[in-house]
Amino acid sequence: MGEPRTNIKLKPVAREDIETVWKMQVEAFSGLLEKYQDFETSPATEDIDKVIARYEQPWTTYYFIMSDDEKAGVIRVVDKKDGSRKRISPVWIMQEYRNKGYAQQAIQEAERIYGSDNWCLDTILQEKGNLHLYEKLGYHRSGRIDRINDRMDIVYYEKD
Repeated sequence: MGEPRTNIKLKPVAREDIETVWKMQVEAFSGLLEKYQDFETSPATEDIDKVIARYEQPWTTYYFIMSDDEKAGVIRVVDKKDGSRKRISPVWIMQEYRNKGYAQQAIQEAERIYGSDNWCLDTILQEKGNLHLYEKLGYHRSGRIDRINDRMDIVYYEKD
């Protein structure tokens, strides 16, 4: 009995789609911003220039997480191809597509493309669903935790 498989595909984001990515990011993270008040670090408060700068990094690839023809979310993969850990930062699913296993499938697809070992990511310690997802996918805590404010901490994960 696994979770039902849907047909998630990762579609590389084109330069002209960056504004869409940015708008999706702001919307997707706005609930967490409201909850944790992390105005300095929240992806919901970033301006488009930050997203463009990341997009233009030679080691970054943004993908739309596609459910049929719908953009259900986005995942950014960082792979410097220098032996350092590959990184997922960030990944998000739009509200109406959540709790369908899409984030899990998107991460598994990224691991299929880039190789399943030597990854890292971080997430909000207080978001138990995120912790469960990453642990289920074989990520373990690195031991590092950064306090952002009195409501929120960032916890770091690795996968070998």
